[in-house]
Amino acid sequence: MNYPETLRYSKSHEWVKNEGEITVIGLTDFAQSELGDLVFVNLPEVDDTVTAGEALGDVESVKAVSDIFSPVSGTVCEINEELLDHPELINEAPYDAWLIKVKDVTDEEELIGAAEYEAHCQAESNG
Repeated sequence: MNYPETLRYSKSHEWVKNEGEITVIGLTDFAQSELGDLVFVNLPEVDDTVTAGEALGDVESVKAVSDIFSPVSGTVCEINEELLDHPELINEAPYDAWLIKVKDVTDEEELIGAAEYEAHCQAESNG
């Protein structure tokens, strides 16, 4: 598993990267490995509002459909349209295959660093 130190993580397995006024959100390596091969991604539209702790979309794998939870509240300013046709990019490179970019962030969930997230994943795997 890969846990880049430059990112912050939600306990629901989304990663967060701040790029100035924009917050980039994606699914973690742990999430994609638990889900298996992704076959479909459902993302919000540009200008939609997302709310911290609530579903922003979902992913479908050969195993199940799983919600993607927003780690922040704000307005979607860009979606990764390439994922709509190629959801497998999340499996291949989860930290390059961002899902959405959010502006005007007003709130965020409790986010944790790489070491704490790795421990959280290990506990969840052993749970």
